[in-house]
Amino acid sequence: MTDLSKKEQLYELIRANPFVSQQDLAVELRLSRSAVAGHIASLIRERRLLGRAYVLPIKRPIMCIGAANLDRKLRTLHPMQMGTSNPATAEEVHGGVARNIAENLSRLGIAAALLTAVGDDASGVALQRHAEAAGVDTRGSLKLPNTYSGTYTAVLDERGEMVLALADMALYDQLTPEFLSSRAPQRIAASMVVADMNLPLASMAALLEEARMGAAPLVVVAVSQPKMARLPADLRGLRLLILNQGELETRVGRKLVTQAEMASACREVRAQGAQDLIITCGGEGVYYTTASSADGLAWLPAPRVDVVDVTGAGDAFAAGVCWSLYQGNGDMTLACRRGLKVAAMTLESPDTVSPLLAADILDEINEFSDLASSPIPQD
Repeated sequence: MTDLSKKEQLYELIRANPFVSQQDLAVELRLSRSAVAGHIASLIRERRLLGRAYVLPIKRPIMCIGAANLDRKLRTLHPMQMGTSNPATAEEVHGGVARNIAENLSRLGIAAALLTAVGDDASGVALQRHAEAAGVDTRGSLKLPNTYSGTYTAVLDERGEMVLALADMALYDQLTPEFLSSRAPQRIAASMVVADMNLPLASMAALLEEARMGAAPLVVVAVSQPKMARLPADLRGLRLLILNQGELETRVGRKLVTQAEMASACREVRAQGAQDLIITCGGEGVYYTTASSADGLAWLPAPRVDVVDVTGAGDAFAAGVCWSLYQGNGDMTLACRRGLKVAAMTLESPDTVSPLLAADILDEINEFSDLASSPIPQD
């Protein structure tokens, strides 16, 4: 067998597992460690590898970091009555904010990678297989022995609106700065990083520090009011923060009732270092920061749709926004319009990620569209 064929075999082994050790490669190929090191050095010189643990992709991916859960959805058949048993339907789907965003992006034609933590249970295996089948690269994810994968249980009313949600996501505390550092060669080639706030505070701080040092643009997606405590005080380096009104209120420590109060809160968070904010308001629409408005805040109403299930709509919105920013156009009105389009398709679907998404679905919403935002609702 020639040296060339050995090098190609080594390359294929690294493609299959970017974190395989040189010792394992040597054993698999029956080569010395020095020969393995020589082939790796040659592949790096040829730019087929970007250092240890990262294979150079055809397209620079959006790297999503955070939760991948088994989602359980319970939906009542009739108006809900508290304190008693309600007839309901139940289903299990693949979810998690970062995972959902990654799958949406992949279905929209963007190379997407996912760094998450899964247990060694059947749910963990199913989560990775499903993501990979959707085109999401999960090879850098953390597999935890003797651990159950994350779960999220949503109780929906007969209209598909959420009444209550329960989350078991303690395993994501293992996505530490040390773990992120171990995946740095893979992350460094990302075109954008999207992190959900299931990450520990120290990990969020590490990502912000990298962004300040010139790493890929960082988008942070809030997941709940309690987990707003995981967002550092210093937000310098943050390209975009996506959150809802309750989460913004938690961040600034006060209720926001009027438009002026909302705009003031956004200015406060921007003064902490965030470049832009988007505040989602459920089925009503979104606020977003802009230089074109007198108070720095604009509003877009959500399109009216027949809601089948709200689960995943917020993640779909975030994916549409990131898709738009990935195209190199920083217009926040355009990004929000695209996000609302993807969210509407998700609301009309029983699936957490709409199977109707495709690479050209957002092409019709471009800079030549009517981009005038609607007036902000009056107080």
